Amino acid sequence: MKRIISAFLLFVLIIGTLTGCATASAQPKQVAQQISSAAGNQASYTNSSKAPKYIFMFIGDGMAAVQVNSAQIYGGTNKHNNMSLDVMNFQKFEAVGYQTTHDATSFAPDSASTATSLSSGFKTWSGTIGLKPVGNKAGNKDENVDGKDVPKTIAERLKNEKGMKVGIISTVTLNHATPAAYYAHIASRNDYYDIALQMADSGFDYFGGGTLSQPKGKDNDQKDAYEVLKDKGYKVVNTKEDILALNNKSGKVYAVSPAIQDGGAMPYAIDNKEGDLTLADFVKKGIDVLDNSEGFFMMAESGKIDWAGHANDAMANIGDVIAFEEAIQVAVDFAKKHPDDTLIIVTGDHETGGMTIGQATTGYDTAFSILENQKMSYVAFDELISDMIVVKPELTFAEVMPVITENFGLKNDYTDAEAKDNEAAKTYMALELSDREAAKLETAFAETMAAEPTKNEETALLYGGYNPLSVTLTHILNNKAGIGWTSYAHTGVPVPVYATGAKADLFNGAYDNTEVYYKLAEAANLK
Repeated sequence: MKRIISAFLLFVLIIGTLTGCATASAQPKQVAQQISSAAGNQASYTNSSKAPKYIFMFIGDGMAAVQVNSAQIYGGTNKHNNMSLDVMNFQKFEAVGYQTTHDATSFAPDSASTATSLSSGFKTWSGTIGLKPVGNKAGNKDENVDGKDVPKTIAERLKNEKGMKVGIISTVTLNHATPAAYYAHIASRNDYYDIALQMADSGFDYFGGGTLSQPKGKDNDQKDAYEVLKDKGYKVVNTKEDILALNNKSGKVYAVSPAIQDGGAMPYAIDNKEGDLTLADFVKKGIDVLDNSEGFFMMAESGKIDWAGHANDAMANIGDVIAFEEAIQVAVDFAKKHPDDTLIIVTGDHETGGMTIGQATTGYDTAFSILENQKMSYVAFDELISDMIVVKPELTFAEVMPVITENFGLKNDYTDAEAKDNEAAKTYMALELSDREAAKLETAFAETMAAEPTKNEETALLYGGYNPLSVTLTHILNNKAGIGWTSYAHTGVPVPVYATGAKADLFNGAYDNTEVYYKLAEAANLK
């Protein structure tokens, strides 16, 4: 009898626990909806059980929680007893999860492998796109991947199995790792020409954003990939007027940004000139081009969040996160018109730079408002200094200092001794340079001007292969703001996932990055 009573009590306990868990799991969505309503109901929330007709996949390359939080702090309020964060539009989405990012090679992965996990649902070598690894020796050669079992990406499946149109957008080159992971299958991400040929063969309906890397091959001796695209039926347009004129009767198109900066990519948002097309413009135009009765899948990447992270340029990084948010708003506005048919996912592929909020010299304080003094990215400043050197090869640090003040706000008016009793000249979390900071800048300037820069372990750690003056400037300004960096490469921290719309609840929880593919496939009712 005691055993029966014990079993009955255990049964009641289990049922109560499960009921409590179910109630608890429902609460985050309810709370998110309440928050969204209070914040202006930016997103349209739905419990629709049918498959979405319109799917937006936004990837902030190199964007983890700290990059999002930095943009929030920058747009928020940093006053005692009145601290507040700006709220990014995608943070109002009803589903929030996070994904781990390691690949088959490393816990600090690269974009080719992580984008492959997101697009295709399996782990591969760092540097490999869309192919499964074989053996236990990493390598970006054909013998290290399975060329017979080539999985279809989510984009390929949605086009082939559901008749959806497909658009791929990126602020960097369109044969770069992340966009390529949605249409290409290749052992090495560095085979840009072969990737461009696969882009032409993809049959996808809309490409937009940056240019192509190595369009004539590594040795510049191949048929121009732009001509190959045209031969495959693509209309290639590169003027603002022609891009804005595109619509759903334009056929297959590749819209190339008229404004190009480093490495064939679109400019950093901080460097945009009035009238330049933005990521938001390419998303908006993608909707026009992809409009059809069967629906569409669009992947839009903000690729230079990653590039700014590599260079440890916090202001360029934050600027591109904000521009990313503006592009997402285009999809949110579209979803308001199609609330039961739209799914929007926002995530990153990995974190870049080991960005932190808080670092040794500022303790528990931050002063992100200092970043407002930066007027251009490290790339634009590199170009400015290079132009000055061309005009005057014997350029001095004294001649460069006013240019630094104009574009980064940093001043070198006082010695530490003079600043000690002068409140206006304090160097702590202020634009005035300390003696130590000024010395670092002068050393970096000397390295920039040297005919043969010093190459050793110390300079590699200090400058990471970037222009010594520019990267030292961003380090000093970032540190004064309360931002630190641990790397010039990627790190292995988890990355948040935000989702709204049809089947968005699938993206709640903690999971591996490969699960993003399977959740998308389930949402779309793919077998």
